[in-house]
Amino acid sequence: MLKIGINGAAGRMGQRLIALTAADADLDLTAALERPGHPLLGQNVGVPLTAELEKNVDVLIDFSSPKGTDSLLKRCAELQIPLVFATTGLSPEQLTKLRETAQTIPLLWSPSMSMTVNLAMKLCEMAAQTLHGKDADVEIIEKHHRFKVDAPSGTALKFGQLVAEKMNLTQPQHGRSGETGERKRSEIGYHAVRLGDNPGEHTILFGLLGETLEITVKASNRDCYALGALAAAKFLYGKPAGLYGMADVLEL
Repeated sequence: MLKIGINGAAGRMGQRLIALTAADADLDLTAALERPGHPLLGQNVGVPLTAELEKNVDVLIDFSSPKGTDSLLKRCAELQIPLVFATTGLSPEQLTKLRETAQTIPLLWSPSMSMTVNLAMKLCEMAAQTLHGKDADVEIIEKHHRFKVDAPSGTALKFGQLVAEKMNLTQPQHGRSGETGERKRSEIGYHAVRLGDNPGEHTILFGLLGETLEITVKASNRDCYALGALAAAKFLYGKPAGLYGMADVLEL
C-alpha cells in the first residue's frame, strides 16, 4: 500500500483527503500534519494530528497555506519525500524555491488538482493557438467560495498564462471600472467572483466579432480536487526528481 501524508489535514480539503484515502484500498494514511500551535494537534483523525513531518510516508500531499511553504519544501528535501503541492497564492520567491526543490525530489505542482480543469487547460491551449492572429478577445471569469483568500485564483492565472503565451497577450486587466476606453488588443481580462460555498468555476471566453467560444469547467464539490491529488500521488511515487504537473498524470 502507498503510504500517504497530508499537510493541512484539519482543513476542508484535508478532511476530504483523509476520508477518500481511507476509502481507497491501495492507500494508507500514515501522517496528518498541521501548523505548530494548531488547536487540534494530538487529535486522532485516523492517525494523530501532528506538526512534525517524519519519514513515514511515501508521498506527501499539501493543501495548506503559503505561510508554511518554505519550511515544508526544506523538510521534504531533507527527508527525500515526494511532494504533491496544491497550495496556491505563492510569492515569486516561493515559486523559485519550489522549482529549486524539484531538482532534488519528485515534485508535482498544479494550481488545480481537478482532472477536468487540466483537460480544459489543454482545450484552451488548442483554442488559443487556433485563434492567434484572428482578432479574438479573451476574458476569464472565475467563481469561488467566500472564504477564498487570493484573487484571481491560481487556476485562473494558469489558464491566462497558457492562453497569453499562445496569443501574445501582454497586458492583464483585473476587472474594469469607470471610463476605461476601448478594449486594448493586447489585454487579457480577469474577473473574480466570491459567493457562498462555490467550490470553483472557471469560464474562458474567446470573443470574435459575431461569435464567442466559451470553455467552462465547474466543480460540484471538493472531491474532484482531492481525487486528483490522490491520483497525482500514485503517479509521483517512484518517479525521479523533477517538476511534474497534472498534464503528466493525464498523459496530455
